[in-house]
Amino acid sequence: MKVAEAVPEFAAAFGFEEFNRMQREALPGLLETDHNVVASAPTASGKTALAELAICKTLSEGGTALFIAPLRALTNEKESEWERFEELGYSVYVVSGERDLNPRRAERADVLVTTPEKADSATRKHDSTRYSFITDIDCVVIDEVHLLDSDKRGAVLEVTISRLRRLQNPRIVALSATMPNVEDVAAWLDAPAETTYEFGDDYRPVDLETGVKTYTHGSNAFADKYRRLYRALDLAEPHVREDGQALVFVSSRQDTVQAAKKARDEITDRDIPVDTRGDYDFHTDAAELSNDTLRQSVLDGVGFHHAGLGKGDRDRVEQWFKEGRIKLLFSTSTLAWGVNLPARCVIIRDTKYHDPLEGETDISPLDVLQMLGRAGRPGYDDVGYGWVVCDRSDADRYRRLLREGKEIESRLAGELAAHLNAEVAMGTIQGLEDVMAWLETTFYYVRAESKPEAYDFEGIRERVRGTVRSLVEDGFVAADEKLAIEPTTLGRLASKYYLRLDTAQRFEALANRDRLTVDSILEAVAGAGEFDSVSARAAEADAVDRILEDHETALEGGHRKVFAILIAGMADSIPSDLRSDAWVIRQNALRLIAALREFLDRLSGPRAANLACRVEARVEHGIDRDAVALTAIDGVGAGRAERLAGAGFTSPVSVVDAGTGALTKVGLSESVAERVVAAAAECPRIEVEWGSFPETVAVGENDLREVTVRNVDGGARVGIRVTVNDVEMSTEATYLDGETTLPVGVFGTPTAEELEFIVEVTFPELPLMPVRASRTVRIT
Repeated sequence: MKVAEAVPEFAAAFGFEEFNRMQREALPGLLETDHNVVASAPTASGKTALAELAICKTLSEGGTALFIAPLRALTNEKESEWERFEELGYSVYVVSGERDLNPRRAERADVLVTTPEKADSATRKHDSTRYSFITDIDCVVIDEVHLLDSDKRGAVLEVTISRLRRLQNPRIVALSATMPNVEDVAAWLDAPAETTYEFGDDYRPVDLETGVKTYTHGSNAFADKYRRLYRALDLAEPHVREDGQALVFVSSRQDTVQAAKKARDEITDRDIPVDTRGDYDFHTDAAELSNDTLRQSVLDGVGFHHAGLGKGDRDRVEQWFKEGRIKLLFSTSTLAWGVNLPARCVIIRDTKYHDPLEGETDISPLDVLQMLGRAGRPGYDDVGYGWVVCDRSDADRYRRLLREGKEIESRLAGELAAHLNAEVAMGTIQGLEDVMAWLETTFYYVRAESKPEAYDFEGIRERVRGTVRSLVEDGFVAADEKLAIEPTTLGRLASKYYLRLDTAQRFEALANRDRLTVDSILEAVAGAGEFDSVSARAAEADAVDRILEDHETALEGGHRKVFAILIAGMADSIPSDLRSDAWVIRQNALRLIAALREFLDRLSGPRAANLACRVEARVEHGIDRDAVALTAIDGVGAGRAERLAGAGFTSPVSVVDAGTGALTKVGLSESVAERVVAAAAECPRIEVEWGSFPETVAVGENDLREVTVRNVDGGARVGIRVTVNDVEMSTEATYLDGETTLPVGVFGTPTAEELEFIVEVTFPELPLMPVRASRTVRIT
């Protein structure tokens, strides 16, 4: 069937002219009905076109489509690929954690592209103006719905889809690689039989042969990588010699580069004919690559691909692999989920990877099947070959996976309390009846019906009731005698910041302490459950001990290592022994510190929140205490803040007062200095006016005076605290864009010779030092 005949209005949106057999069979259900659709088909069989057909139908009816991609890296790929829709006059907008959300663009978009995590975030905040666009979705396309079975991300996808269906019930089109229990997914999504498609291996464009090859695991992990690499090259060599290509999946970005380097040497030693150095046009094209190592590798017919490469380099590698110029390509798993880049031979060299937060981790069975599904080039190969290289002890497990496939399970049970708390926090669950109604919308419930013994279906309702009771007992949910339930402040904050519930309780306990320090804030974060799996290697012990020499802590193991990384990170002095995990740990810690800051703001007050804000800025920028306030200036990062602080500037106010000329003397160009001064002028400048405050008061006299606190520059949330002789008299939290007046009592107490009044203004959302003003009254 010609594309132009089926969807004439959208023919230009497709990258081909004719639908294949699988696409033709699904087309009527997608275009001629409004039913929910579930389609399971082999990898590389053309499922993307089914997503595009569903989007076309939605656009033709004036609706908005939401495409949920399995990985963040793939959302940008789709944005680029779907410029074809833009050329037809439709707007495509990516909602991802990498960029600031533009609510107006999101609201006006015809096609939204996002990840399960970002869709979860948007639906949790659907009643805010910023995220209201999520309730105007008419069709949701779930790419790779078998992600439901992912340990880390499956439950997020499950609850997000259930929530969307309860919020506005859009059409759902779920696409998946081959899975044995497609009927369970169809039952969950209420897809009728006529729009539930299970395309078997006979729909694969190329037959697939898979197998497992073993190696003997040694005591040196580095040497093991090379043992597996040589095994992979042994498997790839005959195909490459016959002018085929091999795609080798490895565990990390760095490994793609190192494996490519080693493979080039080995290919030369084996005299495998992959060299393209005689192709002068290709030589010229390769010179345009921005990555030096890649530039050298591709001339030898060897390439590597990962999400950290520049887009231009990635695009060229993909194009050259499709053209056959690159014979051997090393990649991370991103390529398996996203780009349609088949090879005659696919080899999984690494079945484990190092996660800074989890330690050594098995790649998921879903990833294994997804990678192997890339074997076989339609139009070129009659058969594709896929191999898993693993230790002998794991061989039977992988053979069983390749033989039997993988049923899709729900992962919600392990995260039930956190997700139930989120629903209560949003107000979608207000009683026990709502809890049970919500439960029945989940894949967890459907799968329990399908496998009642494995999921203990008889006890599932009591399990959920018990979870609600524990949420009440732990303070996340409040309940009355009529079983009505509502969120507490603790529950709302835990949901807002996606915290583990034990971490939320840890933060609440810190907020209730009488005294906070920088160390106590970092210790609370480092000890969070989110870091439970961080491994503390023996080789790192000396570095951790040196950092923590002057810091007392009860933390142990991986949590102690996290604490050390955060301490060192504030001074930008992380030892080389700890750098491999430091970036990921710091990024996760920044999210937790931001959450803790709001806990402190809500439960302890603006002073505590301001301390956390300054700690957050120091961890993020790696700067000392004297420079941290300067990061409140838009456009001033770590380097510029340190330079200004070194010249004696300690606050935005001091920068404004000094002016452009003083900043140019520090080494800033005139244009940069002008921008910095202008941005600094947008920060708050606090003045305290004591008015008719007395200099003396007689014993026994009482006097009530007024003090004015004025903000003469940029408005900000502030906390104002008045103390006399270190005893708190009053506090006020307000948004200050102008001035406010505070009544202050002056009492002639016989127990003191003088009274020291201090007005302190703190900034719970800015890393500015508190502003203090004092006045002393003598008692006569």
